[in-house]
Amino acid sequence: MAPRPILCWPDRRLSTPAAPVDGITDEIRGIYDDMIDTMEAMPGQGVGLAAPQIGIMLRLAVIDASDTRGQAVRMANPEVIDAAPQTRAHEEASPCLPGVSATLERPAMVRVSFVDQFGFRVAETFEGLWATSVQHQIDHLDGRLYFHRLSRLKRERLLKRARKLAGGG
Repeated sequence: MAPRPILCWPDRRLSTPAAPVDGITDEIRGIYDDMIDTMEAMPGQGVGLAAPQIGIMLRLAVIDASDTRGQAVRMANPEVIDAAPQTRAHEEASPCLPGVSATLERPAMVRVSFVDQFGFRVAETFEGLWATSVQHQIDHLDGRLYFHRLSRLKRERLLKRARKLAGGG
């Protein structure tokens, strides 16, 4: 398998909700492998990737927030079913909008239901960076990027800075 190119904002696919996955097939397993290779190849080593970021409009995500790597969780059709009231601030970024980031507050712990790599519906609890990453990836699957969670003014400033970095004024 191999890393795939990552779409850049404002590609319309990044604003389009992804379609549900009907089942875990060999094709889906191959996509997972490519997603993990792509995530590992990101500058600074990414902690998650959603399929729409590589142009695949399916509700697939991978996350690996482990220190040692190689612990990727493969998810199809993930959804948050419970969230802790405590929040955690984390500086979030996306390879879809290089060079910029913003600090967001998200629940520090979430319980997520998803179809695992073997085709079983499971529920797992994620904490800390794992929780932040899975929520970030679900946003991608819903056609949202992290900056959509910012106030209008902060979002406009961030996008202006991103355009300037990209050479677009």
